Amino acid sequence: MHADSTPGQLSRDAALSLLEQWVQSDSLRRHCLAVEAAMRAQARKRGGEEQLWGLCGLLHDLDYERYPDPATGHPRMAMVELERLGYPPELIRCVASHADYLGVARESEMERALAAVDELCGFILACAYVRPSGIHGLTAKSVRKKLKQPSFARGVNREDVIDGAAELGVDLDEHIAFVIEALRPIAAELGLRS
Repeated sequence: MHADSTPGQLSRDAALSLLEQWVQSDSLRRHCLAVEAAMRAQARKRGGEEQLWGLCGLLHDLDYERYPDPATGHPRMAMVELERLGYPPELIRCVASHADYLGVARESEMERALAAVDELCGFILACAYVRPSGIHGLTAKSVRKKLKQPSFARGVNREDVIDGAAELGVDLDEHIAFVIEALRPIAAELGLRS
């Protein structure tokens, strides 16, 4: 599969190298790292395979910078590349399912988790970047308050954030708090004060 992994194993180093080849934007790289951390936490909580879920989060937006057009690009090009590299079909399907416009129903826990953390990670990062203390002390209540401000992080789809928690069957505040906690250990990597 990858030069530094044995058959059937997934290598984070190889995935990170792939991400660095495809993504030049620091903000998109940080987003992918955040989604990876949130997915690993979700895997631990839900009995999923942590490495698989984490790599899915790391690579879900692999082609977004190069091929942002939803009609012809993202995430199709990433899916082709991941398949070429021998990534598992369930990871590739999960990447497809996070793009609602592809019409791939979210059937697995991993697919629902990716959809639930993707937009939320972006929003939490936006909240943390504007706070003097970064992610330290950030609460679900303060994130919810910012969600009500349409002008703040307007690129984040609020419906996706709300629907994602509902698809996972968790309270939105609980979900927000869970993702904040998942991101705290990598605050420095995300360019945040912890």
